Amino acid sequence: MKIISWNVNGLRAVEKKGFKEWLLAENADIVCLQETKANEEQLSENIKQINGYYSYFSSAQKKGYSGVGIYSKKPLQSISTCIGIEHFDSEGRVQIAEIATKVLLYNVYFPNGKSSPERLEYKMNFYEAILKDMLNNIQKGKEIICCGDVNTAHTPLDLARPKENEKTSGFLPTERAWIDKLLSCGFVDTLRVFNQEKGQYTWWDYKTGARERNTGWRIDYFFTSSNLKSKLSSAYILAEVKGSDHCPLGITLEI
Repeated sequence: MKIISWNVNGLRAVEKKGFKEWLLAENADIVCLQETKANEEQLSENIKQINGYYSYFSSAQKKGYSGVGIYSKKPLQSISTCIGIEHFDSEGRVQIAEIATKVLLYNVYFPNGKSSPERLEYKMNFYEAILKDMLNNIQKGKEIICCGDVNTAHTPLDLARPKENEKTSGFLPTERAWIDKLLSCGFVDTLRVFNQEKGQYTWWDYKTGARERNTGWRIDYFFTSSNLKSKLSSAYILAEVKGSDHCPLGITLEI
């Protein structure tokens, strides 16, 4: 199974940049999107009804904000868009899909903590709530795949300028410690199973032309529970794909 994740920074915007053609050419079994920035009724039929795929969307109560979506070649066995905490669920950040017996796929657009101390606190509380939900499902015998824009670079290897960003949300010790905690709970950072190289980034600042210089951050991830690690066959970044300030990333695994 081939699964792709991409923060598209506006699904209606990326539609105009060849998204449908890219999706069909990539031929993934499942494609997870974050930051769709649209309610389903705002999307064209061209983007909702793509030949060969079932589509599922969740949006924020606030217009033009947040939002996640999944395209799947097979109908999902079940899908949930909430973790039972209203002030998180209202922002349309989560889809939890059963993609096979015992296998849950979390498509998550994690909050950004840069705008204020209050949003950083919101982000950290969201982190803990998602981890708790995933661990509860593991205790129930589930295997977990979690993908999306985590909005944090884990180690100095994961951004071009770590020293300059030590006090910036997205690379704060408390944010990075949560990823440490996630891994200590048995999750696997799939890219690092296969690739320990520098320069593996998924987001670049538009305003400074950072992509051309590859002055970026790796803030988008695929994590899997340890009971899926042996089934992984690849994990990679599609840095050449344009259309957003993020690029897609993917994994292949046996399910």
